[in-house]
Amino acid sequence: MRTGRPILRWLSVLPFAFTLFVVGCGPLTIERMPAVTDKPTHERHAGKVIWHDLITDTPTASRRFYQELFGWQYEDTEIRMSGLRGTRVPYTLIRHQGHLIGGMVDQTKLATKADISQWMTVLSVADVHAAVAYARRAGATIYAEPVNLEARGDLAVIADPQGAVLALLETPMSDPVDTHEAPAGGIFWHELWADDPEAAIGFYAGFAEYFVEEHAVDEAAQPYRVIRSENRPRFGVMSNPVEDLSPVWVSYIRIADLDELERVVARVPELGGKVLLAPQERNLGGHVALIAGPSGAGIALQTWPEQQEESAE
Repeated sequence: MRTGRPILRWLSVLPFAFTLFVVGCGPLTIERMPAVTDKPTHERHAGKVIWHDLITDTPTASRRFYQELFGWQYEDTEIRMSGLRGTRVPYTLIRHQGHLIGGMVDQTKLATKADISQWMTVLSVADVHAAVAYARRAGATIYAEPVNLEARGDLAVIADPQGAVLALLETPMSDPVDTHEAPAGGIFWHELWADDPEAAIGFYAGFAEYFVEEHAVDEAAQPYRVIRSENRPRFGVMSNPVEDLSPVWVSYIRIADLDELERVVARVPELGGKVLLAPQERNLGGHVALIAGPSGAGIALQTWPEQQEESAE
């Protein structure tokens, strides 16, 4: 994948944005968030990305953007916060084909003037306190210590030793059911763009029992690593393809085929978004594009046919 400076804007948001979101703004503290499942599943899958939160300063336009492009549905709820007189911040659950896939935070209701619009990756862990202690020993930066969010579970925010930021979540034994299903229009894959892929894999191995598969790309490139746990693919690790970009987690929306990818990308500008990388063939297979929604938060699009399901999350 050939990438360049246009994507730096949406992939280089300051890490404090995550801290603002998780532990509150100023004297306020988040104390309750909705669960990531509709009902208890009695499952936990350490090492799997189980949730995605979109922080956006254009919530109405963002809702329309993803609904028009991918058919996402929304359910309005709220985050309960405490401090001073207390407050309630609008929070939108995102569904695809009826299944929960993430949430949307109205940035305009947060006590910040900074532009923190972005997608946040949330990784399941078995014990968030132990995970944070391990991450600290391994050289990670802890932006938010574990906090209990009731139905959501216990959540912390860290940057790995190379600077990639993510949230760690210990749900109350209610991770989403672990399946391969990733229909077109849903978030089906995640990648860590790392300066040192080997070191990154070593760090994340502290969160789960991972098995690493290496896939040759070409003679000049480093191999692409697929990280698996519980005999299922979880995410990819690759050498950072963008000069001057800090290591980052990138989420991918599944697209049925190239015709659909081109149709989706063509509609992005009319819906208030930006095309950061036009559709192009990927040496790993399929075609890829990068887009940003109306708030500037970016996400990747990847064609992936059904017969390749085994390599998707």
